[in-house]
Amino acid sequence: MATEHFDVVIVGAGLSGIGMARHLQNECPGKSYVILEGREAIGGTWDLFRYPGIRSDSDMFTLGYNFRPWVNKKAIADGADIRQYVNDVANDEGITPNIRFKHTVVRSDWSSEDCQWTVQATVGKKKVTFTCKFLLMCSGYYRYDQGYTPEFPGRDNFKGQIIHPQFWPEDLDYSGKKVVVIGSGATAITLIPSMTDKAAHVTMLQRTPTYILSIPGNDAIANGMRRFLPDMLAYRLTRAKNVSLAMFLYELSRRRPELVKKMIRAQQRAMLGPDFDIDKHLTPPYNPWDQRMCMVPNADLYKAIRKGQASIATDHIDTFTETGIRLKSGEELEADIIVTATGLDLVALGNADLYVDGDKVSPSEHYSYKGMMLSDVPNMASVIGYTNASWTLKADLTSEYACRLINYMDENGYDYCAPHNSNNGDDEVPLLDLSSGYVQRAIDKFPKQGAKAPWKVYQNYLLDLLKMRYSSVTDESMNFGTRAQRSAAKARLAS
Repeated sequence: MATEHFDVVIVGAGLSGIGMARHLQNECPGKSYVILEGREAIGGTWDLFRYPGIRSDSDMFTLGYNFRPWVNKKAIADGADIRQYVNDVANDEGITPNIRFKHTVVRSDWSSEDCQWTVQATVGKKKVTFTCKFLLMCSGYYRYDQGYTPEFPGRDNFKGQIIHPQFWPEDLDYSGKKVVVIGSGATAITLIPSMTDKAAHVTMLQRTPTYILSIPGNDAIANGMRRFLPDMLAYRLTRAKNVSLAMFLYELSRRRPELVKKMIRAQQRAMLGPDFDIDKHLTPPYNPWDQRMCMVPNADLYKAIRKGQASIATDHIDTFTETGIRLKSGEELEADIIVTATGLDLVALGNADLYVDGDKVSPSEHYSYKGMMLSDVPNMASVIGYTNASWTLKADLTSEYACRLINYMDENGYDYCAPHNSNNGDDEVPLLDLSSGYVQRAIDKFPKQGAKAPWKVYQNYLLDLLKMRYSSVTDESMNFGTRAQRSAAKARLAS
């Protein structure tokens, strides 16, 4: 098959990729593009994960795109509704015909001589090739072909089913079954109340508690405003309100952690009653937002515990047995089904290989520029959302900035742009500032960040809004040039 050329190649047709395509169409009209998607459907994470109760852990007024109002009454949406929302955007905006499904990107090569990328993908056993001037990585950082499951002693002894939520069987019948969910993160606290309608009992087995905050499933203010205001205006006002509230909670957690602990504890005590052991089961040994805080809509987890349909066991696993799990304390949890909600594997750049002029790029050896580009890697940007707010808030800003950059290059006759960090590396820190296990297991695969802009990742939407939407795309760290200049510079280095 002949190589196909596009102005832009977008990798991934999930929430980020579809958003990027829409921004590109509107802000860089006339640019040709293709989206390469390894799976058979639009939606990314929201199409892959199909376990019971799958839902957003952020409100949809901030997880939705800035150009497409969320008009569903639910603020915390089900996975199917989010998937439909992304599909509707792709279809309504004419993006779907530009998607190549079952195209798994395995390697991308930048050539300074040609000032373009060559992108290799596999379609089954066949290899296909694309070239482009700008490469936009929108594949997130979850590894789709496997999740994380630690080694459990005696696993082979268990006679029931063991399931990872990332690969939930469509035909699983858990009616009347005893279920143990190992884990205490967003997946576990979503699964547990959703399974209690059929399961005999569901137990959350955790080594360490997580901070859990109950929030309304519907946003009464948003729904009220929509009765009197146009959808987009109501959406923007709600989005501003929710961004402000989320940032306030995050900053308060960082500055006054003891106060936030008391607030969360008071809410839990009111919902679980005086006899529940909050110290043991719901009080983590770290401060709020040292790890991502989990949100539950309408206190559904607490209600399931209060009704006796669910329970929490805080202990370490000694071994799996034929009929369940024996804990270090000696207690045994009977189970027909064990769900290992033990986390995800993170990968950088979709786990594809990246080369610049024949030299392999290791992301961990590079700095992150404005949280979206790699130092010394030309004409490439990737979308990495916030850890303390909705992913799409950063995805929209990244998309807008990438479009501004492409337009600036066209207006000034440049063929490439590449950020360069001239410091000596003394100020480097990890890209993601979370102590969560899934982050710490993979942090050495990701780029570094510096101590100040544009190399510092602020995790602050308002700061990024100013720096990415309204500031110039030129600064002392960003280098622009032409194909002739790039080739000449390469020749000088070689000599």
